[in-house]
Amino acid sequence: MRRAAVAIAAGAMAVSLAACGSAKESGDKADSSGSAKKGDDIKVGLLLPENATARYEKFDRPLIEKKVKELTNGKGEVVYANAKQDASTQNQQVDTMVTNKVDVLIVDAVDSKAIAGSVKKAKDAGIPVVAYDRLAEGPIDAYTSFDNETVGKTQGEALLKALGDKAKDGQIVMMNGSSTDPNAAQFKKGAHSVLDGKVKIGREYDTKEWKPENANANMEGAISALGKDKIVGVYSANDGMAGGIITALKAAGIADIPVTGQDAELAGVQRIVSGEQYMSVYKPYPQEANVAAEMAVALAQGKSLDSLAKDKVDSPTTKAVPSVLVPVVSLTKDNIKDTVIKDGIYTVNDICTGKYKAACDKIGLK
Repeated sequence: MRRAAVAIAAGAMAVSLAACGSAKESGDKADSSGSAKKGDDIKVGLLLPENATARYEKFDRPLIEKKVKELTNGKGEVVYANAKQDASTQNQQVDTMVTNKVDVLIVDAVDSKAIAGSVKKAKDAGIPVVAYDRLAEGPIDAYTSFDNETVGKTQGEALLKALGDKAKDGQIVMMNGSSTDPNAAQFKKGAHSVLDGKVKIGREYDTKEWKPENANANMEGAISALGKDKIVGVYSANDGMAGGIITALKAAGIADIPVTGQDAELAGVQRIVSGEQYMSVYKPYPQEANVAAEMAVALAQGKSLDSLAKDKVDSPTTKAVPSVLVPVVSLTKDNIKDTVIKDGIYTVNDICTGKYKAACDKIGLK
């Protein structure tokens, strides 16, 4: 596992090095957004989708704010708003940002389709838009995220490994993310590419708004329909839902079956330590956030993204969007030290609180 973590770290480093062709160092060629050249005194609008998932307030926002300051000699300003999982609210927030004449927008869409009209408003006002983490529709100028199909494949492969011979006999439940999130469809596609034909999928759900309570209710329904002795594992698309799923499993007296996750949330990592959750997908947020800030500052300053964005991605509405896709790693109890601790996401003390200390000691997390 250490070799896998090192390989991923090397991949992430490559992205970081690519990002070193920073906004300040990029060529002077004006971007197709038509944005006029500006100096360091820029205003970056940052719109994040919700605050129930720990990552957005704990990692994404402060990381982007820090990188924008660094790239603009402390002169750049980040104007922030969180939609709290409401697409209409996010559209209004875009309107406000346009009215306040921000120089560039970074948008993590609540609903990738519903945001398209607002993206066009920004574009019409001469404000370039960076789609962050989710591929928003509309005339976006740049996109950064993780390779989402690979995320699903990573989860599916881990689940099959954990199941072993049980994959032949039992059934799993698939708990996908929200149908309004294009990432969720990609996670699901990646997972199916690995799981189909290898294990029977007894029940599958698209979970409204990614909410743990909805995943909990869906899991209760699956247990009732399939019978608690027939379920051998659960594909959960993220850690928040995994928490709701595991609560339902415990209530039904089901223990020791593998449950996947994503985002390496602290509660998820602690469940991995204790054995309640099998794995999560660790996504190096600092890499993604830094790239988004690099893109935003470059676009605001009218500079080319050629040295930064080596990939091209098609959305349903826009072709060949300049993109950077950051690699991910399967997080299990075997590589916690080499991933989230090594990268400074958490400390051992963060993870190994009182009820988890004995489990931490058992796996050598001290």
